[in-house]
Amino acid sequence: MKQLTLFICLFSISVFAQDSIYVISKEKLPINVETIIGIDNFGTKYYETNNIFYKKTGDNTINYSNVQLGKLTSVDVFNPLKIITYYKDFNTVIILDNRLAEILRIDFNAVQPYKNVSFVSLGNDNTIWIFNQDNQQLELYDYKAKSSRAVTLPVVSNALYFTSNYNYAWLLTEKYIYKYSYFGSLVFKIKNTGFTKITERNNDIILQKENSLYFLNDKTQEITPIALPNLLINQFLVTDETLYIYDSKILHEFQLKN
Repeated sequence: MKQLTLFICLFSISVFAQDSIYVISKEKLPINVETIIGIDNFGTKYYETNNIFYKKTGDNTINYSNVQLGKLTSVDVFNPLKIITYYKDFNTVIILDNRLAEILRIDFNAVQPYKNVSFVSLGNDNTIWIFNQDNQQLELYDYKAKSSRAVTLPVVSNALYFTSNYNYAWLLTEKYIYKYSYFGSLVFKIKNTGFTKITERNNDIILQKENSLYFLNDKTQEITPIALPNLLINQFLVTDETLYIYDSKILHEFQLKN
């Protein structure tokens, strides 16, 4: 059974026919940013404030901005050597290197056939996953060949959130949670019972519903609540064994423990 490469524990209460996963508080860091994007194992922090993307390593901070493309919609830092930034207003992806220098620009307005993209995430090799809003399909887009290597079947409800790694992609819609392989085939599809956000690390899935987090078991598709202290979950991240929760003022660091 795949689990967060982490430590799992049993509680006496039962939800979704599973026991809760609990956490141990490690650190609280006051931080004033608009969006926490990612934190790696070396403590490098990626965040966005005032439409500027920052990378902070120790005392060294670098940034990237592109005001001509409007608001920065999303950033994928799964591969720090190939950072995927997306500007929905201009339907454009900018790929950055580890110094936040521009490697490649993909203008989907100029792509044939035209693609109206709402979500973007990293793929393997020279690919990115995109969600084509017009046909409600995920596409594994090869930006070197300028064509799609894989296209999924259309989904039946509005897409809410999307995440991926080199081998799989997870799409959260109003009605279902989908997992797809690198070839675009459906691995599983389970009912969404009110989840609004999703994140992935090492094939493990964390979901948010209102002000609570849950763990989705990749093998059994069972959903387990994560027992957390009473705090506002404005954003959450997972890096290996560490769960980060940002409440808009404090970045809380937890270890998932058994």
